[in-house]
Amino acid sequence: MKENEFRAFCAQRNLHAEQVDAAVATVHRFEDAARSNGDTLESANVDFLKGYIAGLIHSGDNSPEHLVALLRYCYVADMHDLYVYLTGILGGRSVVPSIAGRTGEVAGDDIRQRVFAHVALPPLGSPQEQYPEMTKQVLAGLQSHLPLETCRDILAGNHHRIPVDGFEAHKQAYRTSGLAGLLKYRHETLISELEEHAKSGKPWYEQIITPAVVEMVRQDPEIQAGVQVGDSVFVTKIPYSPVAYLAEDDPVRKRYYQCHCPLARASILDEASTVSPLLCYCSGGYEKLVFDVVFAEPVQVKVVESALAGDLRCRFRIEIPESHVR
Repeated sequence: MKENEFRAFCAQRNLHAEQVDAAVATVHRFEDAARSNGDTLESANVDFLKGYIAGLIHSGDNSPEHLVALLRYCYVADMHDLYVYLTGILGGRSVVPSIAGRTGEVAGDDIRQRVFAHVALPPLGSPQEQYPEMTKQVLAGLQSHLPLETCRDILAGNHHRIPVDGFEAHKQAYRTSGLAGLLKYRHETLISELEEHAKSGKPWYEQIITPAVVEMVRQDPEIQAGVQVGDSVFVTKIPYSPVAYLAEDDPVRKRYYQCHCPLARASILDEASTVSPLLCYCSGGYEKLVFDVVFAEPVQVKVVESALAGDLRCRFRIEIPESHVR
């Protein structure tokens, strides 16, 4: 175990000494389990991790602290496959409660109760395959009580709780150079970040970045940056698994590698549990947030293409407010 590096990483995240000790102990327990299985900590694979987490769920030890400690160690130790798996099963946990809260804000507490009273998240640490049925229940509940446009509005909130103070540089780029300058800044900054991660090998969010991925994004400024067409900006999401996406020819699996949503992406590989593309307005809310902040008013977003709808990419049209069209 790379204990010294891990302790330093935890300390940088302002964990107290007792919390750091607990995180180290969590990783040691995982290491002991790997050894009992004939592996080393470094050679443990995703299948072993899934079984280990299933045991934590069974014993009631699947706490956020335990799972986040494993995630952080996998990042420090460059155990990329395990790190990406852990981000995938932890990243969407707060989305459903956030959607429930926004439902109450938009439609009232009575509707929120009707839609979410019997919605239960799978146990923390559950694989993504266990989420689509719950997600379908949420979407069906919203649609049974509310007009479609209201459902879209609810879903298109900031459900990942992205701090808006992180967009100061974007606001400055817009003030200085207008929308064209903002979009150029987004594209150039993205390319710089991706090049750095391709060089270091460290994941960029959940994505493993290679020179081929950097080139794909460089050639298409719509990806995570945006291109203005008239009174709209079109934005395309980078694939969730870009390396696999570029190498894949099968359209179903390619859609799976495109989709980011931990609440629904597993349904792409299982036609019996397909989730409605209405959910993609949640992703639309994520993509429009920077424009909400820059324009200082909520903007409208439309899902143009999505992996859940059968497309090979996820693409959004963001309307520029009339007062900002130049």
